[in-house]
Amino acid sequence: MRIGILISVYNNSGWGLGQVLDKVQGMGINTVEMNSGGFGGNVFCHPQRLLASTDELKRFREVLERRSISISSLSVHGNPLHPNKEIAEQHHDDWRSTVLLAEKLGVNIVNVFSGCPGDCETSKYPNWIVSAWPEDFQDLVKWQWEEKLIPYWRQEAKYARDHGVDKLGFEMHPGFMVYNSETLLRLREAVGREIGANLDPSHLFWQGMDTVTVIRALGKEEAIFHFHAKDTYVNRLNVELNGVLDWKPYANRKDRAWYFRTIGFGNPKEVWQEIVCALKNYGYDYVLSIEHEDKMMETEEGLLKALECLRSII
Repeated sequence: MRIGILISVYNNSGWGLGQVLDKVQGMGINTVEMNSGGFGGNVFCHPQRLLASTDELKRFREVLERRSISISSLSVHGNPLHPNKEIAEQHHDDWRSTVLLAEKLGVNIVNVFSGCPGDCETSKYPNWIVSAWPEDFQDLVKWQWEEKLIPYWRQEAKYARDHGVDKLGFEMHPGFMVYNSETLLRLREAVGREIGANLDPSHLFWQGMDTVTVIRALGKEEAIFHFHAKDTYVNRLNVELNGVLDWKPYANRKDRAWYFRTIGFGNPKEVWQEIVCALKNYGYDYVLSIEHEDKMMETEEGLLKALECLRSII
């Protein structure tokens, strides 16, 4: 088991890929996860450009090889089911281009969101259902799964498989169709064993899920493909008042039910010790990829704090 970093944290740094990799390597890290489209952008890894130019792809490889840095996964966190066709088509193109680039780079894991459609063919916005009643919701969820989600990922899992990508790491993220263990395993059963988790505890904590229990369930199915190391602080006072569903901006920390933190600052170190042990016990011996979204710490400080905590545990 080793530690990596999701380098989109440097998207706004103004640095080139080489500078970012030098910074990462200076922290003792030799594995990175790269965003290649969707909501996370493609600042350091633009698949369409790399596929269009043999020379540019060669330079991209050389930047990595000179530093002996490997790629744990390519990540295209988009919504290819978005009812806005322009957004859906762009994210679909990002996804397919990422698969083709992964094939050329010899990377067999691509991390994704499941996506979320609207409520009908003429919708403008995604519609994420979190209630069983009124009964309209039951019909809507059935339509979303049977007419949109399953057909799309059956087609795309085959496309990935045909190009050497046999692990699609779905981040269980609220707002999308796959957001917990049950929905991940349901899609896996419908589509195939190419469907697994890019397991991110930060989204599990605030939903009230126990990460170790999730690891046991998914680990038994050999369905953990990648791991995001990110923590969440749950403000119990605000939860007791308003519950965990919260659309207030992340910057409004004092009023929110929860917000993202650096490893060890949302939950005690002992919680992360149990998580790492559970991963090891249930067959995951790959990368713990740090995703820094802690607005209370500068990038450098947050990454170093997370590294210190994870290294002491490993």
